[in-house]
Amino acid sequence: MTHDKNRLTHGAALGSTLAAIGCSVLQGLPNQAMAGELEKWDADAAVLQYAESDNRVQATEAVVGLTRNVDSETQLNLKLTVDTLSGASPNGAMPDDQPQTFTRPSGNGRYTVDANALPLDDTFRDTRTTGAVQWSAPLGRDWTYSGGISYSSEHDYESRGVNASLSRFFNQKNTTLTLASSLSTDTVSPEGGLPVGLSAAPEWNSGSFEADFDASRNGSEADKQVIDVVLGLTQIIDRRTLMQFNYSLSLSDGYMNDPYKLISVYDEPGGTVQEYRYEARPDTRQKHALFWQTKHQFESSNIIDGSYRFLFDDWGMTSHTLDLKYRWGFGNQYLEPQVRWYRQSAIDAYQPYMTSAQLAENPDALTADYRLGDFDAWTLGMRYGYRFNADTEVYTRFAAYQQNPRDFESASTPANSGDLPGMTAYMLTLGVKF
Repeated sequence: MTHDKNRLTHGAALGSTLAAIGCSVLQGLPNQAMAGELEKWDADAAVLQYAESDNRVQATEAVVGLTRNVDSETQLNLKLTVDTLSGASPNGAMPDDQPQTFTRPSGNGRYTVDANALPLDDTFRDTRTTGAVQWSAPLGRDWTYSGGISYSSEHDYESRGVNASLSRFFNQKNTTLTLASSLSTDTVSPEGGLPVGLSAAPEWNSGSFEADFDASRNGSEADKQVIDVVLGLTQIIDRRTLMQFNYSLSLSDGYMNDPYKLISVYDEPGGTVQEYRYEARPDTRQKHALFWQTKHQFESSNIIDGSYRFLFDDWGMTSHTLDLKYRWGFGNQYLEPQVRWYRQSAIDAYQPYMTSAQLAENPDALTADYRLGDFDAWTLGMRYGYRFNADTEVYTRFAAYQQNPRDFESASTPANSGDLPGMTAYMLTLGVKF
């Protein structure tokens, strides 16, 4: 979870490698047995290249999924994801008219940013590996269930998860009611230890640097638990239209801070920087979300897919997401443009910076992380696919993402959107299914 890591969930292309491995492993089997065994497996492999503007976060992610079709309704799914991330990440501090020097998160070194430049920490490096196993099967004629486990590891973050779901069919299987839940237990062990929330960041050239650094830390690792529950209803409207409604509840408890984020402290709004403090967030969070999706296939076989999601939580955030895709098919090829709009309001604890007077009031929680502030975001994407047959497809997708901050107003820390970090990112995916 180093710095600004977004949990990328797009795909990646390793089809030729998988095919080569599969052929070498099965080379000694009789041809008929080998063909029969391969027919029971489906594979989906992809590679994603992600790049943010201004030499910020760069990521390459490879995903391989294998599905064992035990019968028409019973499946075993295996998934492996490996991604590498690097680049520079905003540390939370505001730009200033003077150069700024910051201590690196480990306490071993410093970095300096130019005047009027957004403070970026360029120590962002990591490799993350995630594995997941999922089993799904019927329970009689009108029920199905699934269950799975997952594990993710990187140098400063570890996550273990379990999940289960139960579905009931009604109305000649035209209506499906699903209850799903998951539990993850995470451990964060940041470089340099756990900063004490709202404690002063030590000054690199201070004569008491080592003592100040030690005083700003409280242990080397902390835990977090997340429970998610989803209640969903899927309805077949007619032979060409499918509609889905979901309600989800997410409960988080434990260490919620980003240990690498700072807050600038000014003597007054628009004044002089006095110091930097580590952020502090509440240690619990409850999120609610409502989701609607409709898919319709026209007589031409083109497909329109629209969805809307509304989220609110006890941190004071609300968000709206609209997503629209349209798939044009021509022969054994298709094009699928996508447009997605997202709007988010800031959490109650968000402040782009704080003042000395505000700090003297001993607030419980404050963060300057722009991901928790007011912003709008747009995604424009295009996917192209080529089908060799019903089971084999290659595809590619390119998308551009633009995040624009909105003006922030409060009694103590007003901020113009021009002073807050925006972000542009580009994503290219290459994949194969067979």
